[in-house]
Formats: sequence, structure tokens, C-alpha cells
Amino acid sequence: SMSKVAAIQMASGPNIQANLDQAKRLIEDAAKQGAGLVVLPENFALMAMSEPERVKQAEVLGKGVIQKFLAAQSKKHGIWLVGGTIPLQGEETGKSLAASLLFNDKGEQVAHYDKIHMFDVLIKDSGEKYNESQTTEAGNEIVVVDSPFGKIGMAVCYDLRFPELFRNLADKGMDICVLPSAFTAIT
Repeated sequence: SMSKVAAIQMASGPNIQANLDQAKRLIEDAAKQGAGLVVLPENFALMAMSEPERVKQAEVLGKGVIQKFLAAQSKKHGIWLVGGTIPLQGEETGKSLAASLLFNDKGEQVAHYDKIHMFDVLIKDSGEKYNESQTTEAGNEIVVVDSPFGKIGMAVCYDLRFPELFRNLADKGMDICVLPSAFTAIT
């Protein structure tokens, strides 16, 4: 049976609570329209003003305001919810992981994927420079998880440019890919 999937779009800022309030309204809206799987964007809970600020807000896996929010929302609405990405504490000092978390309809975190490919790019036309690897620790595990919607493969934003990842996900039986992203106007 086909289920509705909602891809939520939002313009997040540096205030976590304001972002969660916005996400809450949009999740509720999606659930009311019958979505069984809801996907939030990359950095949905925090679009920090600076990289060190994002690292400072990193949560420990399994606890923290953002993860509590995701667990509560998925349970309340009886939906599977992809928590875009959130900053999680990693091993390396001065860095956080960009983690995409999957919660089931009971509010349990059933999978977690750490973004593998870092966005280290200089855009010639605009002079925009991104050096994600300076403050983000790369993940190294490919994640495919069973769900009522089929096998969900998890990826994030810049991963999109690396076909081997998706070949690996397909080899693991992926039926559907969730790929939260936050692009700049130019990229």
C-alpha cells in the first residue's frame, strides 16, 4: 500500500526553539494530510550563525532538546520521522557530527546516519567558500533500515554527488532514499 511522504521545507535560523516551533506546525500539518513518513531538512533545528556555535549546541546521542522533540512528535502523530540533520557530539574536539535520525511511530529512534561526504568547496563565480570538514566529523557507516514503507536508505545533501554511496545503498536493498538537504542559492 502506498503511503504519503511529506518533505518539509523551512527556513531555519539560529534560535533552536523558534525552529522547533515552526517544525512542529509543519509536522502537524503533514500528519493531518495523511503523511506516514515525514522528512525534515538538513539543519532544520539550527542554522547557526557560526560553525563553532553549531558545535557548541551538539547533543549527545539519545538525549537533548532536539531529540526529545523528534521522539515526541513522531509518537504524538503516529508517524515515522526523519530528523533532517542535527549536530551530535562526536569523537573529535571542536567538531560535531551531522546526524540524520529516524524515529518510528512509537517515538523510538530506530536509525542514525552520520553524513559521510563533507562540503569543502570554493565557488569561483561568487567567492563563496565552504569548509565543512573543519568543524564536522565525517561518518563512515552506510545505513539502510526496515520500515513499513520498505527499506529506507539514509543520506544527506552533499552525499548526492557520490554515486558509490547510492550503489551501496541499493546493494543493501534500499527501496526509498531520504536525503535531507540545505542548499545555498548558488549551489
